[in-house]
Amino acid sequence: MKRTLLLAGAFTAALLLFFVMTTTAQSTAPLTKRQQALVSIAAYTAKGDLPHLHDALAQGLDAGLSVNEAKEVLVQLYAYCGFPRSLNGINTLMKVLDERKARGIQDPVGREASPIRSTEPRYERGRKTLEQLTGRPEPNPKTGANAFSPELDRFLKEHLFADIFERDVLTYPERELATIAALVSLGGVEPQLQSHLGIGLHVGLTAAQLQQLITLSEAAVGKPQADAARAVLTKVLNPTKK
Repeated sequence: MKRTLLLAGAFTAALLLFFVMTTTAQSTAPLTKRQQALVSIAAYTAKGDLPHLHDALAQGLDAGLSVNEAKEVLVQLYAYCGFPRSLNGINTLMKVLDERKARGIQDPVGREASPIRSTEPRYERGRKTLEQLTGRPEPNPKTGANAFSPELDRFLKEHLFADIFERDVLTYPERELATIAALVSLGGVEPQLQSHLGIGLHVGLTAAQLQQLITLSEAAVGKPQADAARAVLTKVLNPTKK
């Protein structure tokens, strides 16, 4: 009986140690090469640095991004940095693919977005998507900018969070990596950056991964802008600290 209890205790201790080690490993796991590529592509697209974007796209394809995944990042970013930056990114991707094809590299096209079969209004679908991303119910009645400009609220819900974010070519964490990197590169959008850093944490990105994201983006934006982003991340991670 005593030996059985000792064995049970040892098993429990080993299981607890495994849980702690697994949890620690997950909380400190760095961004994969594929995730790093998403960050660099978004950062250089938002910055409008096409030569470096060219290299980032090639590295992303080498790291395992499909053509459709790389294209999806560039499409999504029009909502954050405008059509000109997005279209320049698409044209750069086309150039990269042509060059690789000329060298005999056949990049996988990848899967298309699944068709949306829901008959629910786009506004409601977008509202539910946003609640999933933030983990908080959307205020009703609307407040702040959404109340002042219901048109903008409708565009955000129907187009960004329904039409774009429902496309399953990229996961929510992947979309947030791209969004946050773009906001870091744009600069001067601290409230939106703070919001998306919080969303990133909620959808499964870790503090260490977000810190690494800012470090990767620093190559595109420079140290002062990266430090400003680090200050916003510190605020997100320590909301009660003044």
